[in-house]
Amino acid sequence: MANWVFSSENRIMAIQTLMNVSVKCEYALRAVLDLTLAPPGHPTRIADIAMRQAIPQKFLETILADLKKAGFLQSRRGAEGGYLLGKPADTITVGQVIRTLEGGRTGRAALEAPGPLEEFWDQVDDAVAGVIDRTTFAELGRKWRERQMRYVPNWEI
Repeated sequence: MANWVFSSENRIMAIQTLMNVSVKCEYALRAVLDLTLAPPGHPTRIADIAMRQAIPQKFLETILADLKKAGFLQSRRGAEGGYLLGKPADTITVGQVIRTLEGGRTGRAALEAPGPLEEFWDQVDDAVAGVIDRTTFAELGRKWRERQMRYVPNWEI
């Protein structure tokens, strides 16, 4: 299955993946990462997140409300208002956000009767859970910043 994402050059690219999450979940992950990268303590406007992450603003509003209700985000009202992380980025895992928005589903169809591949799929689920449950947004933000720094021109002589 191909997921369409925007590259840093705003070109649409197809990425092959075995994990299947909803568009809403993908947008939520992008929004939380965007807020992770924002200056701490400074609310970020919905319009700014929507523009940077190429997310329809109305859809983003509902996603951010769900994330706030789950305790991942805080909001501030007023001219200088917006959203910010509700807890430190190193305490929010990708798995927590996915399970909140996907209702705990694993991404594969559940059959009524166990089949011959049940043990195999359980191992796959455990492997995926191991990755998403230990990956924090602080780590994702750090890795993103490191990748971006590799492409910064240095004009020193």
